Amino acid sequence: MTALLEVIGASRTAQGRDIVADVSVALRPGEMLGLIGPNGSGKSTLLGMMAGLLRPCRGQVRLNGQPMERLRRRQIAQHLALVAQSAETGDRITVREAVELGRTPWLGPLRPWRPEDDAVVADALQAVGMAHMAARDWSSLSGGERQRVHIARAHAQAPRILLLDEPTNHLDIHHQLGILDLIAGLSLTTVIALHDMHHALRCDRIMVMREGRCVAFGPPVDVLTPALIRDIFAVEAELIPHPGGGRPVFAFQRLA
Repeated sequence: MTALLEVIGASRTAQGRDIVADVSVALRPGEMLGLIGPNGSGKSTLLGMMAGLLRPCRGQVRLNGQPMERLRRRQIAQHLALVAQSAETGDRITVREAVELGRTPWLGPLRPWRPEDDAVVADALQAVGMAHMAARDWSSLSGGERQRVHIARAHAQAPRILLLDEPTNHLDIHHQLGILDLIAGLSLTTVIALHDMHHALRCDRIMVMREGRCVAFGPPVDVLTPALIRDIFAVEAELIPHPGGGRPVFAFQRLA
């Protein structure tokens, strides 16, 4: 079976240095793949290549079996949506108008806005719990509300694959968990760059990156061993069972 999205030995070089080096991965339909690693480990660059915004210097990225460099942006956007870290705007727009931008890949001279587009936008707002704020000005939203609108815009794009670059960054723990629950409930194939290892435990598989390379890959509970965490993040870690039977939690201690 052809993978929805496949990265094949992909590398990206800047100023003579590999930002991402020889990374390969094939996404499974419906899975959540987490990317974790220290700052500067190449997570955002890898997401950029997966999204078709950055071209690998070596290797290839394939979307539905087709080399991504041969596809037009509109074709890519009809299958894949990216929620970037810096997806902000200075324009005076409403929440609904921001979400309507997700329909852009499906519109054109021979395909004007239709009632079904209104329905898709309404469904996207409802899915993220922002329907009651549709008329609100974007600038009046909190960080958590803005992140929900970004995800609604991506949802309205009707992709099969959702890429997110640290979507919980700068949010308090309540909103972090809300965003992660929201993403999990969308039933899309998802790649998500994360810093928090507790959040990584929610993923089906994780890729641990260091200096642009994949150093570990697999189910979180198998990959996130105390030895690996000590090596990659320079902290001692112990995985503690949840007393209520939920996901286990980590106890961390910084190495001297």
